[in-house]
Amino acid sequence: MNIMNLLALTETVSEVAPEATIDPNAQIGGAGALIGMLLPIVAMIAVFYLFIIRPERKKSKKVKEMLDSLKVGDRICTIGGIYGTIIGIKDETIELAVGREDAKMVVARWAIRNVEELTVENDAELLN
Repeated sequence: MNIMNLLALTETVSEVAPEATIDPNAQIGGAGALIGMLLPIVAMIAVFYLFIIRPERKKSKKVKEMLDSLKVGDRICTIGGIYGTIIGIKDETIELAVGREDAKMVVARWAIRNVEELTVENDAELLN
């Protein structure tokens, strides 16, 4: 094909479909559309981080500090609701004295919910 044939072909196409001609001044909207699509995703990730991930990290850090600072004589509550006094600490186990007779019980370190500030006594005798 030579140049004359190409010019004739483009004129024919322009007459049949004028909207099919190439406009060199037309802009491609890809960058603006991409930003418009990514902005909600970035906002959603930021919301998840601020409201879910960050508070959970703070909470787990606080629990880890509490478990690392346990010492003999601390009054604790387990996740099962058992109150006791620590009488021995090994690597991942804690030995507790539970009840009035100081029955010994061994629990896992991760099973401790919190360290109690006040002692909890059984007030069943007062109810009678």
